[in-house]
Amino acid sequence: MRRLLLAVFTLISIAVQAQENGEDKLGSWHMYFGTNHIADKWSIHTEAQLRYYEQAKNFNQLLLRTGLNYHIDPNSIATAGYAYIETDGTFPENPKRANAREHRIFEQFILKNKVWELLFEHRYRLEQRFISQTNILSDPEQDLGRTEHRARYRLQMTVPLTDIFFLNFYDEIFINLQNEAFDQNRLYAAVGLNVTHNLSVQAGYLKNHFRTVNYDRLQVAVFYNPDLRKLFK
Repeated sequence: MRRLLLAVFTLISIAVQAQENGEDKLGSWHMYFGTNHIADKWSIHTEAQLRYYEQAKNFNQLLLRTGLNYHIDPNSIATAGYAYIETDGTFPENPKRANAREHRIFEQFILKNKVWELLFEHRYRLEQRFISQTNILSDPEQDLGRTEHRARYRLQMTVPLTDIFFLNFYDEIFINLQNEAFDQNRLYAAVGLNVTHNLSVQAGYLKNHFRTVNYDRLQVAVFYNPDLRKLFK
């Protein structure tokens, strides 16, 4: 329990110090993730995220994502899927002041391994992004459509504290496959709680670093993974 209290204190300390760059408000992301088995080797990924410039207000972005997973073995998963993203860029601190709507196709591969009690996950993802954008400062009627391609790599580590509590950390880098290579980097730390065998929650802090600005975000995530195989038999 002392390790858990130390972890919570560390996260709070980071969040308090996180106001130094980017915007002057600590934003929040509210997220749901699901992996639902429909066969021994197949499952469906479901995901929804609401992202805000401030704490649950001043809407920034809606993200909906789904995909079909093929479980090669217990430690490796291949996925192909689709995501829809809608971004409100009218917030005054956004220099581009652009609204965007994006349809995204993605392919990813996950590898898992265990070192002592530490659980590691490597996620490799490719994205084909079809973006429709309007700039409210210059010409709100003009559709600045474009197609972009991006690669992502995330290294995640989960540290079990007890059967119920755990810590979760990851770092993810985004690389553009056109123009300037660096897109963004996300550094994350959280405390997690296993509610049941297929339901867990996490509360944590994210530092989202872009080329010219950093954003600080508190995150609350729910992971719910009911087994749906009985429905498909």
